[in-house]
Amino acid sequence: MSSIRSRLLLWQISALLITALVVSLLTYRLALDGFNDVQDYGLEQIAHTVLRHDETPVPAPASRQPPAPVPSYATGAETTPASPTDEEPTIEEPADDEPDEGQFVSQIWSTKGKLIYSSALDEGPPLQPPGLHTVVWQDHTWRVFTLPRETRTAQVAVSRAERNQGFSTLVMWLLLPMAVLVVLLGVLIHEAVSRALHPLDRLRSEIGQRDVSQLHAVPLEDLPDELAPLANTLNQLLARLDHLLAGQRQFLADAAHELNTPLAAIKLQAQLARRAQDAERQAALDDLDSGIERAIHLAAQLLQLARLEPDQREPHREPVALDKLVRQAVVAFSAQADQRDVDLGLIHTEPLEMSGDRQALRAMLDNLIDNALRYAPAGSRVDVSLHRDGPEAAIEVCDNGPGIACEDREKVLQRFVRLNQTDVTGSGLGLAIVRETVGLHAGSLQLDETPGGGLTVRIRLPLDTPSTISKP
Repeated sequence: MSSIRSRLLLWQISALLITALVVSLLTYRLALDGFNDVQDYGLEQIAHTVLRHDETPVPAPASRQPPAPVPSYATGAETTPASPTDEEPTIEEPADDEPDEGQFVSQIWSTKGKLIYSSALDEGPPLQPPGLHTVVWQDHTWRVFTLPRETRTAQVAVSRAERNQGFSTLVMWLLLPMAVLVVLLGVLIHEAVSRALHPLDRLRSEIGQRDVSQLHAVPLEDLPDELAPLANTLNQLLARLDHLLAGQRQFLADAAHELNTPLAAIKLQAQLARRAQDAERQAALDDLDSGIERAIHLAAQLLQLARLEPDQREPHREPVALDKLVRQAVVAFSAQADQRDVDLGLIHTEPLEMSGDRQALRAMLDNLIDNALRYAPAGSRVDVSLHRDGPEAAIEVCDNGPGIACEDREKVLQRFVRLNQTDVTGSGLGLAIVRETVGLHAGSLQLDETPGGGLTVRIRLPLDTPSTISKP
């Protein structure tokens, strides 16, 4: 069950039902004990009443003769017994035309333990000691109260089934308010949960109706304290998403603009190559190759930059030997350096290893060296070095080019920024790719001035463990 509403209703209504069950059981038990106490007290009062009204004539049970007089305790007069030969009067039974089929029995016993009167068709429960007792008679459980006096003993009994039947009629009215209370509280709990979760439903509805063009912040007014932190975090996410989408839209616009220039140049150069005479055709084809190369280089940089976008998947990290990677990059640009008459060299390196994206790190080094070679004048030098600086690996690329002014160093790290607008060879993506790669590996980037003029790019990347890689 993943619904908060369902969980709240389940727990609260379950707690309500369990509480109602416990209270009902306690109420039932207390009511039953009170009912039995009242019924026992009623038996005692009936026994007193039987003794006070013990003036009923005793009939002859066998011959159905008129009842003989019995002693009257109210006047103290003596009467003649019905049977002169018996010491005690015979049992008085109800008439046949009025049988007592109820579950209530009253009896009168003599002081010698002989039954004088019984309201039951048979004798009834046996005589018990004084007080309240529970006895089994004729396969039924009876509650019996015995009250002795000087000349008579009254005993009153009622069956447990009769008493339980009376209590069952009463207990339904006792538990009915509890059932009404449970239903009422269940409705109130459901309404309270629905009202408490209404702000969450409103927030979900508001977010669900938005699209990518409506990424403004969610209003925090009238939100409960529990939802305010969630809405605040959501607003931060929306702000980052809006910034990301704006950057992507700007990137696409800039990419389209940058690609338009080399593609237009390629088209123009192709047209010139068709019209050129044999003597000029070779130069036109060389210009065409140069335009194609620039377009390919720009497309490759765009792909590298797109791969470093924060919304892409996590980079594939693996152990990377930085010294080998630096050597490979320097070797790869040696021919280009010779063509530009630039002295490219690796002045210092140490065997260092880190965990990172090998392809991204290699693209970072390629853009650093390529950028230095593009702006280094003929006869200058570009030096690359790698060394340990505490827990970090320090990479430096120094050139003797025009350098970058302090106020422009942050600007050149942005995409498609070229300080020299007349430069048609650069795309303004090299240092942007370097910055994204350094950020991807939790490193730092610094642009400084080379002593004697030029630009020095310093990069620090965190190392995992002391390197054990040896030089080849």
